[in-house]
Amino acid sequence: MARVRSFFIWMLGGLVLLVAALTLFLMLFDWNLLKPTINNQVSAALDRPFAIQGDLAVAWRRESEMDGWRAWLPWPHISAEQMVLGNPEWAEGDTFVSLERVDLQLALLPLLRKTVSIPRIDVRGPNADLQRLADGRDNWTFDLGSEESDPSPWVLDIGTIGFDQGQVKVDDAISKLQLELQVEPLGEPIPFDEILGNAEQPPTVTPQDYAFAWRAEGRYQGQPVQGQGKIGGLLALQDDTLPFPLEADIRAGSTRIRLAGTLTDPQNLGALDLNLRLSGSSLGNLYPLTGVTLPDSPPYSTDGRLSAQLQDAEGAIFRYQDFNGRIGDSDIHGDLTYVAGEPRPKLSGSVVSNQLLFSDLAPLIGADSNTEKEARGSDTRQPAGKVLPVEEFRAERWREMDADVRVRGRRIVHSEQLPITDLDAQVLLDDGRLRLAPLKFGMAGGVLQADIELDGSGTSLQGQAKLSARHFKLKELVPNFEPMQTSLGELNGDAELRGRGNSVAALLGSADGAVRLVINDGTVSRSLMEIAGLNVGNYLISRLFGDEEVQINCAVADLALKQGLMSTPIFVIDTENALIEIDGTVNFASEELDLDIAPHSKGMRIFSLRSPLYVRGTFDEPRPGVHAGPLALRGTGMLALGALTPAAALLALIAPSGEQTSQCHELLQEMRTGKR
Repeated sequence: MARVRSFFIWMLGGLVLLVAALTLFLMLFDWNLLKPTINNQVSAALDRPFAIQGDLAVAWRRESEMDGWRAWLPWPHISAEQMVLGNPEWAEGDTFVSLERVDLQLALLPLLRKTVSIPRIDVRGPNADLQRLADGRDNWTFDLGSEESDPSPWVLDIGTIGFDQGQVKVDDAISKLQLELQVEPLGEPIPFDEILGNAEQPPTVTPQDYAFAWRAEGRYQGQPVQGQGKIGGLLALQDDTLPFPLEADIRAGSTRIRLAGTLTDPQNLGALDLNLRLSGSSLGNLYPLTGVTLPDSPPYSTDGRLSAQLQDAEGAIFRYQDFNGRIGDSDIHGDLTYVAGEPRPKLSGSVVSNQLLFSDLAPLIGADSNTEKEARGSDTRQPAGKVLPVEEFRAERWREMDADVRVRGRRIVHSEQLPITDLDAQVLLDDGRLRLAPLKFGMAGGVLQADIELDGSGTSLQGQAKLSARHFKLKELVPNFEPMQTSLGELNGDAELRGRGNSVAALLGSADGAVRLVINDGTVSRSLMEIAGLNVGNYLISRLFGDEEVQINCAVADLALKQGLMSTPIFVIDTENALIEIDGTVNFASEELDLDIAPHSKGMRIFSLRSPLYVRGTFDEPRPGVHAGPLALRGTGMLALGALTPAAALLALIAPSGEQTSQCHELLQEMRTGKR
């Protein structure tokens, strides 16, 4: 028995001595001796140069926060200073990531279950230099061997990660991003609700508090970028059930983006739920930042909820819901959905304006002033003396995205010269082909309906338009002209045009097609021209009729366009005093006018004008005048009216107004028979 007791005493004593020796060894061992081995092993595994250049140490301490017997066990606290991970050979610079110091705790017992458990890691002075070339190579992707190899039985379990102020540099040739980012921990965590504010739809799961603040400055897509914001702690990155909070205020050029919300399942980029505010000098400036093709506009601001499903099978889906805002002086409201699918992303939804200023639509076709162009960042300037907009459409952007968006203006604010009441348009974009079909304007008690298609799929823009004006009430066209208020007359018209070119000026300057108009039962006078602001018309009417008000029985026009040159096969105005023929050309390419106005008195009525009139000059500066002698008409002339055969399309525009019979029908019949 004594021998057995002695054996166990010696065995226990030996074990105690072994533990003591091991403990003494671990406490006195110079861990820096392992640095060459560690450096070589990590460098070989990552195929990058790796080095612990500073001190490597292990300290054994008990954790008072642990419960029960675990509180008596010593935990290894590992620290390493001046850790450096290098770049691949093709990258600029030697260092990919550098850390001034790393401290971590390692739990020993989980190692028996093949689990590397690190309850906490503290990093000091982290710096990273991220680079990506135009060919797709980047320095943050590591070749760790074949994906077909058996997975490691070891599991890495990391708890809290903390770090002090760190810096990240990004140079991405693909996205054209050069950025310097600085991140630092907040002194005290800020509750998520304080940043989100009074959001209408708060998240169903309360996210963690904000833990870090960030600031960034650089360039993106050629524009200067700067921003600041807050994010949550890195613990949420390990928990796909805990929303990760985001807050940012970013300025890129004239664009400002403010957001506050959450990212769900951040490791897999699951979903976004943000309160998003956008503002800037033009919606078109969002394209280089977001890739979304939007038209040029006056200054804008919007506020709405952005939600996203980032892992959808058809592509990431972004929804900007219940947004409100302004474009210029017009209000906007709506819902838009953007699907990042193939072969192209697609934008769909609806936008409504309860009060739309017609002038806010001018940037859509480049018709705003040079001052406004400069404010929204356009490099194009409208030349002096040119009326038709020369700013080119950005058709190359149309090929990057499809669209199906309905746009409505419930009430149009406009000048008295343009009595438009409402707007309804369906904007369709498909592989570079932009179509407005239908495009409807309520105008003067009638409807202006258009089908416009611009094909930007090639190098040169091809355009075509069909327009139909029906039942425009003359008294509503000039509501401030008292003599017209008793008129029952209407204006009806059709136009069909085709052209090529990348601007409104180029499209009209090359246009082929026809324009047909019919007006019946109206009144004209110098006062009417003054109300309409038509100085040339004021001059012509005063020369033709003095200051009298003259009844228009009918006016018909059948105009032809070829290569931007409009001629006047039929342009006749029948008044109570005279029959007036307009003959000549309008050149949309050079914006020049060359028109003759020949009055023919009816019967023995007194008619003061003996000489015909003309209009020369340009669209910007038309020059009316009186011919010195008799006029030899270049076209058919009134003496040859019998040779004219009005087109069936022109006859179709003649419609009765109220219970009266249109006098245009009689005029066209007389033109057919040559009686006048």
